[in-house]
Amino acid sequence: MLKAIVNGRILLPESEVLGKALLFDQKIIGIVDESVARAQAEEIIDAQGLYVAPGLVDTHIHGYQGADVSDADPDGVRCMAKGLLENGVTSFLPTSLTVAWETLETVCQQLRQLREESLSDDFEGAEILGMHMEGPFINPSKKGAQNEAYIQPMDPEKVLPHADIIKVLTCAPEMPNGDHFVRVLKDKTDIKLSIGHTGANYDQAMAAFNQGITRSTHTFNAMTPMMHRDPGVVGAALTSDVYCELIPDTFHVNKGLFPLMAKVKGNKLVLITDALRSAGMPDGEYENGGQIFILKGIECRLQDGTIAGSVLRFNHGVRNLRDYASLPLHQAVRAASLNPAESAGVADRKGSLTPGKDADIILMDAACEVHKTIVRGVCKFSK
Repeated sequence: MLKAIVNGRILLPESEVLGKALLFDQKIIGIVDESVARAQAEEIIDAQGLYVAPGLVDTHIHGYQGADVSDADPDGVRCMAKGLLENGVTSFLPTSLTVAWETLETVCQQLRQLREESLSDDFEGAEILGMHMEGPFINPSKKGAQNEAYIQPMDPEKVLPHADIIKVLTCAPEMPNGDHFVRVLKDKTDIKLSIGHTGANYDQAMAAFNQGITRSTHTFNAMTPMMHRDPGVVGAALTSDVYCELIPDTFHVNKGLFPLMAKVKGNKLVLITDALRSAGMPDGEYENGGQIFILKGIECRLQDGTIAGSVLRFNHGVRNLRDYASLPLHQAVRAASLNPAESAGVADRKGSLTPGKDADIILMDAACEVHKTIVRGVCKFSK
């Protein structure tokens, strides 16, 4: 069915468009005059002055509303997919923790099936694009809230059987066999490799980028900091042409750095939530990869005080970036839609309101509260 959204403020990657309509079915048809849209469309959606934006793409999220990807529970992932609609997320990469390898293989198999299931118009949730495997190929010295008991040696042969479902993989390339690990996965798969939970120095990080690592996982967190005599992984990531994840919850990274990240990284800035099962839940104790963590406000910490993931709602992350980096909304939205889609290799059909792409669309107000979420042309959430 041909549909049109009229009377909205359409957000494109580089601009905001007024006085036009968005025409779509399962795919984006184009931006046309409102009179043309009213004449052609079988259904008219009046945006009533709301922003019409591309659906948000979260490429790093572990859990939501009590569920966690590493539980290896398909119903939990379905719960996540449904809950994320209210935050404007139309597609995402369920992200695993460092848990037992057997569990990770089970998660891979489940997500293969769920990815296909999520392509149905009847699926009550955001589309599952694949998975982000965060660990277990990381550095114990920078494990953060990951469980050290399950860290694995850098063995690409373990990953290859699952290259069809893994879209992004976080690893520490300075670990033994790291060069071989990166080279094999770069040559034999389409997996986007991301440096994270890493103790690499600046030179090691730069070498890894030259080898084929194209992303930085939750930049600043669980990596060597930028110092004037050794710029570390942070310095390498900020000065290289790689995508940099940012958790814009104002806790993991001080909001005073948001303008710097936006200016230095531009279209390579990738907003993520890194949300845990406690996202969308009340304060209290929760389990994370076999470890207990405590949620208090926006802070998630293990019992020893180590910072864990976030409870950020993705639309609020967009608002934070807009407000604290003083960006136009279209640019903040791009950091949560097109940029992450590009970083995960799915921008051919996700991330913008470009003709031919999937009709993943959200309507939101000036406070970035979501009023309607449309996935591949089907409205799956309405406030």
